[in-house]
Amino acid sequence: MMLSLLFRQCKHSPKNALGQLRLFTTSQILLARRHQQPKIRVPSKKALAAKARRRAGIASKADEQTRKLTLLEAIAVLRAVEVASPNSIYELLVKTEIKNGVAVPKGRVNLPREAKPGAQEKILVFAEGRQAEEAKKAGAHIVGGPELIDGILSSRIRATTILCTTSLIRTITPKLGRFLGPLGLMPSERRGTVTDDIAGYIQRIHGTSEWRADRTGSIRAPIATMQFPIEDVVRNVRHFLTSVRRVTGNYKDADSDRKGKATGAPATKISKVMLSSRQGPGIRISDF
Repeated sequence: MMLSLLFRQCKHSPKNALGQLRLFTTSQILLARRHQQPKIRVPSKKALAAKARRRAGIASKADEQTRKLTLLEAIAVLRAVEVASPNSIYELLVKTEIKNGVAVPKGRVNLPREAKPGAQEKILVFAEGRQAEEAKKAGAHIVGGPELIDGILSSRIRATTILCTTSLIRTITPKLGRFLGPLGLMPSERRGTVTDDIAGYIQRIHGTSEWRADRTGSIRAPIATMQFPIEDVVRNVRHFLTSVRRVTGNYKDADSDRKGKATGAPATKISKVMLSSRQGPGIRISDF
């Protein structure tokens, strides 16, 4: 009886109860570990560079396996496909690899033989005084000063080409920069549309058509019709590609070398050229 009583007292003693309580509690460190979120592993710059190289290698192998034809072979294939459609048009696609922060390629070209009538040009010029009179005589459709800004912002005044004199560019930039910039219409010294020789610029662009890349760097242009002799198609393609090379910095001559040294801008790579038609396939060109 005495032993049983002592056992019961020990069993229900506060000290033993505390020991049992400890079996069901967890320290703060264990609780913190239990609720700790798993760490997200951030790859290093070296790992990211290696991954980019692997992707580039895979893309390069896939590109090598793609079937390519010479320009003359591509023209022959498309002519055979479009034999019943003599008015069908060849379309040229030039893919450029533009990088972040680099303006999309844009230029003008005067093809030796136009594939189809181009859209009517509408030239707007920001100029005042004598320069405004010269612009009107040169054939500008709309000429004026800062009073034209509100009409442009409200889309009451529209133009395909906008030029500006050097004295007004700082006046119009704060209000028109964000509006005309995404449209590719904001006057720029780099593109030559900010100039005091307005008449000379208008004369230079007379009879030319504008080409412009989209946000992915792709340039599409109608280049010829099936009725054209093969020599004319080849001449148009070569002429257009020369214009693109000059703008992207891939054409080497005295003028482009001087401009490249002055601006320090790297060349924009031309990665792909394709020729297609309405019913024909897109054919990669090997000799561009």
